[in-house]
Amino acid sequence: MDRVVLEPLEWPGNPARAIDESQLGDYRFEVREKGSGTLLYSRGFNSVFGEWKTTDEALHANRTFSESLRLPMPAGVVEVSLQARAGDDFRDVWKATVDPKDQFVDRGRPPSPGKLIELQKMGDPATKVDLLVLGDGYTAGDRKKFERDARRFVEMLFAASPFREHQKDFNVWGLCPAAGESGVSRPSSGIYRRSPVGASYDAFGSERYVLTMENRTLRDVASFAPYEFIEILVNGATYGGGGIFNQYATVAIDNQWAGYVAVHEFGHQFAALADEYYTSDVAYLSPEKKIEPWEPNVTALLDPANLKWRDLVAAGTPVPTPWDKEEFERFEQDIQKQRKELRAAGKPEAEMEALFRKEREKEDALLGSQKYSGKVGAFEGANYQAKGYYRPEVDCIMFTRYKAFCAVCRRAIERVIGMYTN
Repeated sequence: MDRVVLEPLEWPGNPARAIDESQLGDYRFEVREKGSGTLLYSRGFNSVFGEWKTTDEALHANRTFSESLRLPMPAGVVEVSLQARAGDDFRDVWKATVDPKDQFVDRGRPPSPGKLIELQKMGDPATKVDLLVLGDGYTAGDRKKFERDARRFVEMLFAASPFREHQKDFNVWGLCPAAGESGVSRPSSGIYRRSPVGASYDAFGSERYVLTMENRTLRDVASFAPYEFIEILVNGATYGGGGIFNQYATVAIDNQWAGYVAVHEFGHQFAALADEYYTSDVAYLSPEKKIEPWEPNVTALLDPANLKWRDLVAAGTPVPTPWDKEEFERFEQDIQKQRKELRAAGKPEAEMEALFRKEREKEDALLGSQKYSGKVGAFEGANYQAKGYYRPEVDCIMFTRYKAFCAVCRRAIERVIGMYTN
């Protein structure tokens, strides 16, 4: 354990929703009363380390990643246990005793990131989902731009169903620590920045993947807002973003496709939605053994009769569900080749955006014409794998740059909203 910190604001969470029964996440932590063992608080989550260990680098190197567990202030001594997923259950991997009255609990206030902006307040933080929009790579002179960008992000998010129907369930706040220069690091382009939150492209060698590895700094900055979820707006136009369940999501806000990226990546962070695409390059290695994913929107279909979303499958829809998979893959292979060529040649971002428009038009036409378009079934190709994994609908914002979530993803999002609201 590195440190125990008392944040400056009151806990924003719903006291009636302290226990996480969702079974989501590669990890989970529990807070139990010392002595009695009474469970006081729990949450599932994913981690940067959890992603890194599935990369090629992890096969031959060691790295350390700072992580944090955020919990409401206990009344007395508690035992905090970190658990890692083991199939359908979790096993303890680390424990620590925390005494809130210990003199070494850090009660100091970190440097203020600036004025808290109320982007949307719908009620008491204890009864709402509290979302923090955090700017990175904005100078003091860019502050008004951040406010415009943050409000644009809010419009993007609540234009998508089911967030649209639940907008009144969200408070949205904004913070923007001043950067010394505009933008964030992009090592593959020779760009390096010491941005306040540490967001950077090229995470795990993927040129479009934007993460911050500076967890301590992120928590210190975010502690000046009531929040449960974080969206980091990267001040830049190059396509990119990222999302880690119950940690944070990122988006390059000035890219033409920021609306899609922001909502897609927020789906990862908010509801633990898996990627359904499989034709784009990723940094992760294929699993050695096919197992049933815990994520709500992908399946290995090991037991078709007990498909996890079978209640949404209409009578007469075959499982697995046929679609023009080969034609889709031929088209996508050509798109990915062009994409690599554009990046290698250092072409303007406008050319990449045009390629994505071409891709979107073809995808919408092809997938929209499928016999089972708009129907829930089990369509092969998901979870970065062309074979052996299935998604609920032929198209979804978690599969392509489509405009909407599928029915299974919408339900998963609504379940999480219910964890934080009355």
